[in-house]
Amino acid sequence: MMDLYREYILNHYQNPRNFGKMEGADSSVKLSNPLCGDEVKVYVKFEGEKVSKINFEGKGCVISQASASILTEELKGKKKEEILSLDKNFMLKLLRIPLGPNRLKCALLPLEAIQKAIKNGL
Repeated sequence: MMDLYREYILNHYQNPRNFGKMEGADSSVKLSNPLCGDEVKVYVKFEGEKVSKINFEGKGCVISQASASILTEELKGKKKEEILSLDKNFMLKLLRIPLGPNRLKCALLPLEAIQKAIKNGL
């Protein structure tokens, strides 16, 4: 089973969903992890209290970039408050692989950026 989850993550890394700059975004945030060099910039568009569209740009390790891709797919249509309440346990369930402390920081970078973009857009 673990191989299937690794393939899932590699697929999102090699074929990222919602990758690219978004013109007309309601909010955007760029974050980086200076310890490893991962970078992610997210663009968010709102429709009322819901996120209608999320795009990202970035560079870094497989985990950070795949996490950004997976999150953009997962969070479309969700309410802002629901997204703001998400935490590391959500990310671990979403990725379906065990992560050590350093890799967990990589996985959480896109979620942190999306949550900051939502807060900026409130």
